[in-house]
Amino acid sequence: MEEIVQGTAEWHALRLGKVTASRVADVIAKTKTGPSASRAKYAGELIAERLTGTPADRFTNAAMAWGTEQEPAARKTYEFYRDTDVEQVAFVLHQTIGDSGASPDGLVDVDGLVEIKCPETHTHIETLLGQAVPAKYVTQMQWQMACTGRAWCDFVSYDPRLPEPMRFFCKRVMRDAALIAELEREVVAFLNEVRGTVAQLQRIYDPQPADEAVNLRMAG
Repeated sequence: MEEIVQGTAEWHALRLGKVTASRVADVIAKTKTGPSASRAKYAGELIAERLTGTPADRFTNAAMAWGTEQEPAARKTYEFYRDTDVEQVAFVLHQTIGDSGASPDGLVDVDGLVEIKCPETHTHIETLLGQAVPAKYVTQMQWQMACTGRAWCDFVSYDPRLPEPMRFFCKRVMRDAALIAELEREVVAFLNEVRGTVAQLQRIYDPQPADEAVNLRMAG
């Protein structure tokens, strides 16, 4: 079987209608009055994907294209830094929540992962100064660990536009069982809402043909 590469049509098909690690932050996003607009937007995307069988349109810009182009170099730098090999993987389903999964940037050794970001320079500089993993990525990495069963994930920020000593940042995040359990509860509830809305829309707009309904009543 041909290996599926992240970003391809086959990869998008694997993720169709499923909650993915990069979007778990949207699932748990809340405001003072309740769920956030980003949560509702994401639910709408998954509902449409399930009804149409077509992946939602993904926004791209120059910064995102840059990140994709630089990721192989960042991965090689990480392999040199850690003196290890990275195994690339397309998509890993959650072990118990079948409608969710993750696409880590690589499996490392027997119990690790790597998540690679090649951001705009000002963002990379903020990470260098703060010497910490940006909070918005912690949820993504924890969900990757939930799906893969791995114990840690190295966060990498890489920008070759800076002087060599400043190009590479790496910090390890350990598995947080309590946070993962909380995320799992939130994702299960979110997926139940998505399934319920899909079923409701199908009942309203794709009702059972009248002749089939009559036949079923007669059979009963």
